[in-house]
Amino acid sequence: MKTLRLILGDQLNIKHSWFKQTNDNVLYCMFEMRQETDYAKHHIQKIIGFFAAMRQFHQDLKSQGHQLTYYKINDSKNTQNLTENLSQLIEKHSIEHFEYILPDEYRLDEQLKTFCDNFQISAKAITAEHFYTERDDLKTFFKGKKQYLMENFYRDMRKKHDILMVANQPEGGKWNYDKSNRNKWKGDVEIPNYKLFKNNVSEIVKDIENAKIETIGKFEIKTFSYPISRIQTLEQLKYFCKHLLIHFGDYQDAMHTDEEYLFHSRLSFAMNLKLISPKDIVKTVMNYYRKHGAHIEISQVEGFIRQIIGWREYMRGMYWAFMPEYKSLNALDNQNKLPEFFWTGNTKMNCLKHTITNSLDNSYAHHIQRLMITGNYALLTLTNPDAVDAWYLGIYIDAVEWVQLTNTRGMSQFADGGKIATKPYVSSGSYINKMSNYCSSCHYNKSKKTEEEACPFNSLYWNFLAEKREYLGNNFRMGMMYSLLDKMDQGQLQKLKKRAQHIIANQDEY
Repeated sequence: MKTLRLILGDQLNIKHSWFKQTNDNVLYCMFEMRQETDYAKHHIQKIIGFFAAMRQFHQDLKSQGHQLTYYKINDSKNTQNLTENLSQLIEKHSIEHFEYILPDEYRLDEQLKTFCDNFQISAKAITAEHFYTERDDLKTFFKGKKQYLMENFYRDMRKKHDILMVANQPEGGKWNYDKSNRNKWKGDVEIPNYKLFKNNVSEIVKDIENAKIETIGKFEIKTFSYPISRIQTLEQLKYFCKHLLIHFGDYQDAMHTDEEYLFHSRLSFAMNLKLISPKDIVKTVMNYYRKHGAHIEISQVEGFIRQIIGWREYMRGMYWAFMPEYKSLNALDNQNKLPEFFWTGNTKMNCLKHTITNSLDNSYAHHIQRLMITGNYALLTLTNPDAVDAWYLGIYIDAVEWVQLTNTRGMSQFADGGKIATKPYVSSGSYINKMSNYCSSCHYNKSKKTEEEACPFNSLYWNFLAEKREYLGNNFRMGMMYSLLDKMDQGQLQKLKKRAQHIIANQDEY
């Protein structure tokens, strides 16, 4: 029976059981499509990265002897639509059976289910063989619970997979070393050179230009520095273990004007394309820790492991538990637009200038920059979460909807009303100063609140609390802040609100 198997651009798992042996009756297919480049306005490096990894995966499969049809973005046979391309191949090759790996994005999942329901051949969907969990595992785990607390899920994952456990108890005596993961980097600990690959993508850049795909961001160098194959990803992982893991936990929340990546692994892009599995990463990190544990504190390792088996798996589970309704949630009823400087980096606020410029230049920012700089600012300025979602999905090289949406709309913007985060992640300038050196060279003064030169985050913070009291006043984790708000001199509060409202109305002047 002639079978067609679809491989999506984020399903590049060479270790998948599909590829264990060749079969002359199986034809694989991969497509670069305007359907995928145009459903959001993406960073040019993101599109380059996907195409580069897909083309490399195509070559890897061909070298193993698999039959594969690959449509580049400008191929004449390419209809630019997933199901139309599939229909074309099914007819051309007299396909009798169709198989696909379950997509991780709801949009594609619905498209393929509808396609299979309306087509006259047999079809089968199979697991990605990538995650620790299946789609509905988290929903099942929390069945009957009012709140889906990540920490509870994370602890269960540790036990279930025997990771950092001793006699069913957490190794080191603690489940979570988050309090040890909040150090400010002051230049006293040397950061090794980053592991950068020199993947030639000049042909891809020309293809994108010829296709006239509208993109954001910059790409001036003709080599792509992120890993685009499993071999390169394993090199990146080994480099992380050898050079960066030793201080990862200490500085995972730190930010600095002179450092783009600090001790972060730069593995999220490869993981989200499935070039490597979370199990492979955790196993490698744990093996390295067991061998070199005398020199590496457990807080470094636990901080990294938590991001992989806790946060990443939790976010995917939350996505499938609440889609498609989740995508339209706006619990705080925020309606403002993103300022123009989110697309240019032209702002006098140093923290935003550096974070956004890094994002535009490198399609990258680490989780605290996303949460407590751009996300914090967007929430404090009462920005519509639809606009925030679109920006985050487009600008970051590792942004695929199942992980981006829940992080943005849930964790960052509290638009889900507390399904993911138990309180909004907002702060004044004091937190930014605590975790970075941004404030020391900023146009604004972090210590002032209502003056012309005062840090905008300070007035925006108190204005947000006042504006959203109806929604947040009964939140048990916000009690202390509302108590402080109640004790504030009313004249001072009015000054804070007046300045905040001026900032919100004139954001591109700040």
